Amino acid sequence: MTKQELIKERRSQDWRTELRKAHPNKERILHERTAISELPIEERITSFHEEVALGYTREEAMAEARRCLDCPTPGCVEGCPVGIHIPSFIKLIEKGEMLQALDIIRETSSLPAVCGRVCPQEKQCESQCIYTVSLKKQAVSIGNLERYVADYERLHRDRSVKPQRPSQPQRGRIAVVGSGPAGLSFATDMAKWGYDVTVYEAESQLGGVLRYGIPEFCLPNSIIEDELEKMRDLGVHFVANTIVGKTITYEDLKAQGMEGIFIATGVGVANYMGIPGEDLKGVYTASEYLAKYNLMSPEELAAELPSLRGKRVAVIGGGNTAIDAVRTAIRLDSKQAVIVYRRSEEEMPARAEEIKHAREEGTEFLTLHNPVEYLGDESGRVTAMRLQRMELGEPDESGRRRPVAIPGDIITMPIDEVIICIGYSANPLVTNSMPGLEVNKWGNIIVGDDKQTSMSDVYAGGDIVRGAATVILAMGDGRRAATAMHQRLSGRIEEGALV
Repeated sequence: MTKQELIKERRSQDWRTELRKAHPNKERILHERTAISELPIEERITSFHEEVALGYTREEAMAEARRCLDCPTPGCVEGCPVGIHIPSFIKLIEKGEMLQALDIIRETSSLPAVCGRVCPQEKQCESQCIYTVSLKKQAVSIGNLERYVADYERLHRDRSVKPQRPSQPQRGRIAVVGSGPAGLSFATDMAKWGYDVTVYEAESQLGGVLRYGIPEFCLPNSIIEDELEKMRDLGVHFVANTIVGKTITYEDLKAQGMEGIFIATGVGVANYMGIPGEDLKGVYTASEYLAKYNLMSPEELAAELPSLRGKRVAVIGGGNTAIDAVRTAIRLDSKQAVIVYRRSEEEMPARAEEIKHAREEGTEFLTLHNPVEYLGDESGRVTAMRLQRMELGEPDESGRRRPVAIPGDIITMPIDEVIICIGYSANPLVTNSMPGLEVNKWGNIIVGDDKQTSMSDVYAGGDIVRGAATVILAMGDGRRAATAMHQRLSGRIEEGALV
């Protein structure tokens, strides 16, 4: 059965028909989007470990679900990189069947509690909602509804009941390199289909960018741990502190009987601008800054805080990582926390909700400026930065208007810390250890539509292929790679596989 046939079949179920009759569309569209409760600003700016967005109540979730018009050809599904049957799970929420709603999501997404929190729904599924496209109103809050049912299941499930799986894997051994969203998504599908899957992680803790790159006030570590527990229940094995290409090689993996390898290492090398002063003390990359504080316990943060207070912090960049970094600086009681971005705010790639939260918490936005030099004192510590004022020219290949320097218009701004968030490049360690692996000029692995690399038994996906992108796009890559590898090894395409 095709995806479209399944959507049609589910929509024609008697109870769905009755729901549409009970609340006609002309009634549904009168309701405004249900706001989500948030931690008060005075509390959130002092807490690393409390989520800002508090999630829906049952009543709020059901009210928001009632706004969904249950479209016969749902654009939201096409806008979802992993193809979740969105109206099907939303209508189950409207009916009050929360666990069944989550079952629909888990057919195609292995990380619903994560995606409900950090995916840019306004640029994906919600951008294709009929409210957005035709009614010119706020879309159904798909992300918050996904988060609600995932949280509901986490709080209410019987943890003594484990997924049914064979005592011995039915199929061969598979290796996954990296435990970020692409690797976890791939591993989940392959384990469901009977493979013996081992995930190798270079760091000491699992989760990749989810753990090291996203603060707990956006994505609590307990959410990541819960998803990992579900994967262990499926039979997935995890091996931390293991660097493929150094600790263990491709040849070692093949000698262990691995029939297929999926590379999902992400992009771990931070980019620099190549301007004077980037080597001064107090100039950090986003990855080292965020990882340091993300991994601290509340007690460790409390002990460190007195030495961090009162600093003037500049964050260079306009993506989600930059917003995470500046909001972290605020929680470290900075005197000033400012985003410096070379384009206007309209061009910022960060999620709208993240920008909103950052502004509420006291972030300053200095747009249309770009650093050209960092200045330091005699001890080699940064004290100021020189900023070139910019204006917007013609659009570049990304579709955003290109920033152009205004000659002679440079200002100097005092600063105590700089966090550079201008993107990442691929770490060549894994690719250099596999000479048969083709990469592009940026070091990203070259793959086909099926995510197969130039080595027939090696597939790749996520940021190591795309460059820095979103969690949900990485998950989509993982699922497509799983489908293709499974088809190559077994000749089958399973129902619900992402093709």
